[in-house]
Amino acid sequence: MLRFSTAGESHGESLVATVSGMPAGVAVDQEFVDRELWRRQKGYGRGGRMRIEKDTAHILSGVRHGKTIGSPIAMVLANNDWKNWVDILPVEVGDSSKHKAVASPRPGHADLAGSLKYDFPDARYVLERASARESAARVAAGAIAKLLLRALGVEVASHVIRVGKAELGRSAMWEEIAALQLKDEVLLNCVDDEAEARMKAEVDAVLRTGDTVGGVFEVVVHGLPPGVGTHANWDERMDGLLAQAVMSLQAVKAVELGRGVTAAESVGSAVHDAIGYEGSPEEGRGFTKFSREQNNAGGIEGGISNGEDVVVRGYLKPISTLRRPLESVSFETREPVKAAYERSDVCVVPAAGVAAEAMVALTVARLVVEKFGGDSLREMQRNFNGYCEQIRAY
Repeated sequence: MLRFSTAGESHGESLVATVSGMPAGVAVDQEFVDRELWRRQKGYGRGGRMRIEKDTAHILSGVRHGKTIGSPIAMVLANNDWKNWVDILPVEVGDSSKHKAVASPRPGHADLAGSLKYDFPDARYVLERASARESAARVAAGAIAKLLLRALGVEVASHVIRVGKAELGRSAMWEEIAALQLKDEVLLNCVDDEAEARMKAEVDAVLRTGDTVGGVFEVVVHGLPPGVGTHANWDERMDGLLAQAVMSLQAVKAVELGRGVTAAESVGSAVHDAIGYEGSPEEGRGFTKFSREQNNAGGIEGGISNGEDVVVRGYLKPISTLRRPLESVSFETREPVKAAYERSDVCVVPAAGVAAEAMVALTVARLVVEKFGGDSLREMQRNFNGYCEQIRAY
């Protein structure tokens, strides 16, 4: 099984990501991994922390001579800001007078719930791990998963479809979405310039008032054959696994597969994707002779990929840290105060999309490894290609 984990705190010395279960022989492009980290840091409305950090993944194990070797991959992402926190967050006991307490919990964060759970006198340790800074380690792990999927012809990309009330008013083609990943500048990662300008205006409005704004990103998996995932057990369904993976990202409050939200208010005949048959392999489209005129299901039916693009949307709440803080309560006195303020962003929808790409890639890669197996990439490719031949002949 392909597994990953992360460790580290927002202002600690570094973040750590580990990936195990990768087959041997997958080419690992350091430039690609670091560019994924760069993409996560960009976007209009990002805060001061992104001007401090220049994320790069230092690979410690599991990759030799540019390829995976079948053993666990460990990566370290140094925090440049650590030099300012050495005395504030030491591993050893340290000087308590230099401790930087979070004196009042911030609404919308894990501060209060976490402090109650772990019996902390303030929210510092909760904040440090709950922070979205942790998602950088996920992006590093997700880059490795993307490289495995790419070796099988499967690609993962994202774009932003809404910021605040400004929304992309049309469907996006895969080619448009893929092209965004190659841009050297990132504004709001929208495929339409006019819609992106309206999204920027939404960010500008909250910048002026000290508020924050959320939105919706869409992740698309392109080139995945039908038959990945299963209906057999509730905890193995692809849609359920993807929903959990994307929902686990900081500030994501809802996940949609395909057109799940609008489907709930529509009649069945307008929702379900009619099936056609092309008659011969030469005339057929995609992996089989079967075809669809639309993709309302988002590429998944019954927990199984159906050969269309897998489409996952994440609904991101506005960032919880406000420059004009909401009401809170002092941990020490229990008296009403303004919530504590920690340096933060105004809009992170594009960055959240990149983190969601990583989570989707890791989830799909896990299912691909389970289905096609193989200790080496060559073995997996042989199994994958044999399966594709089988379904083409169906």
